Amino acid sequence: MLSVICPIYYEEKYIRNCIESILEQDYPKNDLEVIFVDGGSKDDTRRIVEEYAARFPFIRLLDNPHRIVPYAMNLGIQAAKGEIIMRLDAHAMYERNYFSALVRRLKELKADNVGAVCKTDVLHKNPKSLAIREVLSNKFGVGDSTFRTGISEVQEVDTVPFGCWRRDVFEKYGYYDVRLVRNQDIELNKRILRGGGRICIVPDTYSIYYARETYRRLARNNFGNGLWNIWTVYYTRQFSSLCIRHFIPLLFVLSLVLPVLASFIWWPLIGVACLSLLAYTSLLGAISWRLAVDKHLNFLYLLASFLVLHVSYGWGSLCGIVKLPFLK
Repeated sequence: MLSVICPIYYEEKYIRNCIESILEQDYPKNDLEVIFVDGGSKDDTRRIVEEYAARFPFIRLLDNPHRIVPYAMNLGIQAAKGEIIMRLDAHAMYERNYFSALVRRLKELKADNVGAVCKTDVLHKNPKSLAIREVLSNKFGVGDSTFRTGISEVQEVDTVPFGCWRRDVFEKYGYYDVRLVRNQDIELNKRILRGGGRICIVPDTYSIYYARETYRRLARNNFGNGLWNIWTVYYTRQFSSLCIRHFIPLLFVLSLVLPVLASFIWWPLIGVACLSLLAYTSLLGAISWRLAVDKHLNFLYLLASFLVLHVSYGWGSLCGIVKLPFLK
């Protein structure tokens, strides 16, 4: 049996599409259970899940009083009946063979976790949202993240989204770290690798993740990602819980902030910040121009999307450092 666990919290805009893509899976429904773990949503999320649960007996709804994802996953794993566990996200849809392909590859590769490419899309397509989608799929936007940039063959990687594990993996390497509001999957995967396990990404299938469509929501989400990069290292006491790419936006923000602060002592140092910003905007301007020409996208929206993504991410990491002395 395959037990699919999906943490949810205020997902009324996305949950119906997610469930419909689950119902279309070619995996045998007699060997499937889908557990939605809700953090107390007050919108229509619960009502929609309950509507489907009343029609399909393999769908269940659990409560997560702690609200955050690691608690939801641990509750789901403990309640699951299957020998194989899969984690989904309500912001995504899944190719028809997603379940069957990952379960088959998990057995073939004898890996500890198997995932697939996650393509980025937006629900409402307009010039701004299409620019955001492109930046979140571009290596200059998200770094060398293999599951975002795509693959053509099976590879061993450091992390995958929406993965698939044997149940005994959690007994061997431990459950989700409930201290982490973000980065739970990355931290678990790093723990598996440190324990000698293997994580593979396969080209057989894919998922589609629906990104934030406004700069405000994009900035808010990535500020949180940057913040929790620092706090993940703090709580786990492991720099290897993350990768170098997660800290590059912080270095960029520091290259602006530190020279400006130092210029109060010696004013010419502000030139360092100016040079850093000029080099950054020149590089991203050239990349945005090429993307605008090749993919018929708006140049200014592309450049703004890169700026919002990187600055909010790096600023979040800087705030995470400043707040370290006040963490419990």
